[in-house]
Amino acid sequence: MSFQLEELLRGAAALDELVQQLVNIETEARQVQGCLEPFLYDSYETGCNAINAVAESRKEVGRVRQELVEVSASVRASHRDYVETEARNARPHELDHDQYRLSGAHGLFALGRDISEENYNRSIPNGYKAADIVQLVLDSPLLAAYQPRRVSIEKVDENAEVLQPTMAESLRRLERLHSLNDGEIEVIGFETNGSASWMVLIPGTQPDSPNTNPFDIQGIGEAVGYDSEEVVPAVGQALREAGAEAGDQVVAVGHSQGGIHAMNLSRNKAFLSEFDLKYVLTAGAPVGDITPEPGVSSLHLEHVQDWVPGTDGRMNADTKDTVTVTLTDEVKSPEGQGPGIGPGHGQENYARGAELVAASHDPSLAASATAFAGIVGAGGAVKVTRFKLKRDPLPDRRGTLRIPNLPDSRSSAGAR
Repeated sequence: MSFQLEELLRGAAALDELVQQLVNIETEARQVQGCLEPFLYDSYETGCNAINAVAESRKEVGRVRQELVEVSASVRASHRDYVETEARNARPHELDHDQYRLSGAHGLFALGRDISEENYNRSIPNGYKAADIVQLVLDSPLLAAYQPRRVSIEKVDENAEVLQPTMAESLRRLERLHSLNDGEIEVIGFETNGSASWMVLIPGTQPDSPNTNPFDIQGIGEAVGYDSEEVVPAVGQALREAGAEAGDQVVAVGHSQGGIHAMNLSRNKAFLSEFDLKYVLTAGAPVGDITPEPGVSSLHLEHVQDWVPGTDGRMNADTKDTVTVTLTDEVKSPEGQGPGIGPGHGQENYARGAELVAASHDPSLAASATAFAGIVGAGGAVKVTRFKLKRDPLPDRRGTLRIPNLPDSRSSAGAR
């Protein structure tokens, strides 16, 4: 299809404006009729003809108005039907057997993809999102490790490099960041046409790391349930310390958990009031629940053999500024390794997908790739600064937890 669904609603809104204009014309026609009535006494025949002509014109305008109302209603009904059809097409039972077979992880693949929009809407109370439920669970005192704690930053390294800031290269740099396994992000400064722009690279989950690493397993809780409330300010501070100034354009790139943090930047009003976030690129990230503020473009790469993007149970929005690419090439797990969360989750796999996006002539992809390149420029000498993010440790609460209505074991020894 050569249009976005939002264009249907935009067209319906334009028809509504025309309807209102016609209503105003009908009102004016009635006023003209009233003004002509006194002239009946001067020339009854010509007066009647004039009044009748205006009345007929008013009726014709009313007929056209009613037709436009019906067309507008039909356009909105078409939009609704398209949305419902796309929702059905995205459900897991529509995938053929070969797509399931390719995953090599039937259980895990089904777990992620079976959280379809239909099941999501049936299981989540009205007015709630998955993030709301996650936060309700994580607010338990027993899950304090998953709740946000202050995140500080430390500059690790700063140097000048020559690089081509493509989407694929950005994802490959993310893979190198992820391998460090210590909570580092990268801020790259560009000079484009005399103005500065910046790219922030945020890695995915790093499970085998100290619990002070905000990108560990617990970090998923902050990203999903608390909108990255501590990571977002840390990213803002890293940008400032790298040299970014208020109003500078920013691109955020994230893989997996890092993609959620990156998209949370797009709806954080404090961050957006300081920096002009123009573009977010995610790979293998569940971000369907996140609605960016107007003016932020985003491209989301997903793979049918990666169940992580489906864990939020939401399809990503389909708008002019939000594009999702689903990769379907077969990816095999390395020899001797299990499928894990899906062999398609690897960053090199998504980097190759980004190369396909850049080479595509599809209008939506071409426009998205152009928007990305317009911010970071053609490449060359850049300043690269790495920062280590560190989460405050959990407070020591040993001896403070008491179970009510149970006797103190020290005073009830021997009790039966």
